[in-house]
Amino acid sequence: MDRVAKAASQNKVVIFTKTSCCMCHSIKGLFYSQGINPMIYELDEDNCNGREMERALRRLGCNPAVPAVFIRGRFVGTANTIMTLNLHGSLKNMLMDARCRL
Repeated sequence: MDRVAKAASQNKVVIFTKTSCCMCHSIKGLFYSQGINPMIYELDEDNCNGREMERALRRLGCNPAVPAVFIRGRFVGTANTIMTLNLHGSLKNMLMDARCRL
């Protein structure tokens, strides 16, 4: 859990993903299309800590574990939550409040 918290707090926007996950690809594309360059942690490419971090994300309530989005170190949600926030305009407001470039 500490590794997830530390990684999530190192950048304004952090997304935990897997390279083989289509929803992860969609969420990354959503942020890129808004001019946000998030820190991406590809859990399936991290042979040392990837599985441990995935278990920690599940303990946080992420089901599925990826994509998991953190803004300013705070867990915001997985794909469904992020898409809903985006549709309602709340995601953009959250990013502006976090002083992310839009």
